[in-house]
Amino acid sequence: VRARIEVAVLNFFKALSSNSPSISDLSLISRNSSNSRVSRGLLTGDSWIFLSHSFCTRSLTKENSAKSFIRVWKVMEICYQVLVQEKRVTQRELYYKLLCDSPDYFTSQLQVNRTIQDLVALLRCSRYSLGIMASSRGAIAGRLLLQEPDKEVVDCSTCGSSGYAISGDLELLGKLTMGTDARYIIMVEKRLAEDRVFNQIPCILITAKGFPDIATRFLLHRMCKMFPNLLVLGLVDWNPAGLAILCTFKFGSIGMGLEAYRYACNIKWLGLRKDDINQLIPEECLVPLKPRDLQIAKSLMSSEILQDSYKEEVAAMVQSGRRAEIEALYCHGYDYLVKFLATKIVQANYL
Repeated sequence: VRARIEVAVLNFFKALSSNSPSISDLSLISRNSSNSRVSRGLLTGDSWIFLSHSFCTRSLTKENSAKSFIRVWKVMEICYQVLVQEKRVTQRELYYKLLCDSPDYFTSQLQVNRTIQDLVALLRCSRYSLGIMASSRGAIAGRLLLQEPDKEVVDCSTCGSSGYAISGDLELLGKLTMGTDARYIIMVEKRLAEDRVFNQIPCILITAKGFPDIATRFLLHRMCKMFPNLLVLGLVDWNPAGLAILCTFKFGSIGMGLEAYRYACNIKWLGLRKDDINQLIPEECLVPLKPRDLQIAKSLMSSEILQDSYKEEVAAMVQSGRRAEIEALYCHGYDYLVKFLATKIVQANYL
């Protein structure tokens, strides 16, 4: 990656110092939905988003992209320094460094995040290879033994209600030694080990505590590769945002389409789904959809990636105008979640 950055700089100078000086546009793989496709495994149920060969540019000579052009070079500079020093930085640390060094060009974390993806699309490399470390919110619990190099074995069933915190260091996650006697991996949108589901269902629980971060997705992908016989199931809120979380684990995201294959896994939608809502959730436990939910629903319905059964669920959400959270199941008692999961698993009631 350092060599690719050096070539990009040399090409810039070459164009600038030629007989007819110019500032070359930066040609990036487009990250628009129109440039996204789905790759499907021939012998497996795996699918993931990838980006096709449509390009976009960042140009210094065009008013609407001049600042974006400069941002790419600023982030490239910092990443090169990080790589030379053999360090790692998080996106948040990178943001504050750029905020200090280049306040005229960076005013928000979102600008930094998007520029990092521009650089990935320009250099055709992974974000991690730029020296950018994932900051993780995720945790894992249940029937899994983990061992970091030269460290003691960690039993994730004894880590308490908060579980084992997932490191943001993908290199470390890639070196973990893992063992399990579980039969299922259950991705839970928010809560984790409070119910100790894994004592009654032989499973590993994993959560990103909301929208999935890179580290949690990477670890789940790696477990799927290490334990290919384990069924991966998703438990999310019944709303468009919950389905978007599930789909990010399942397919990856368009914004990171160049790297999606590193993180996607064949996850099945266990719940909550419309049949669960109709049969189990009282009217009093349903709350109105938020405007953000309707925006996400529109995006999901227009997606060519989503299977028809998923789109039917989204249409039902929009038609009802309501949403339900996993916690609504507790109206049947605090031990009901285990019964709910066990019944659905035994009946193979998932999409």
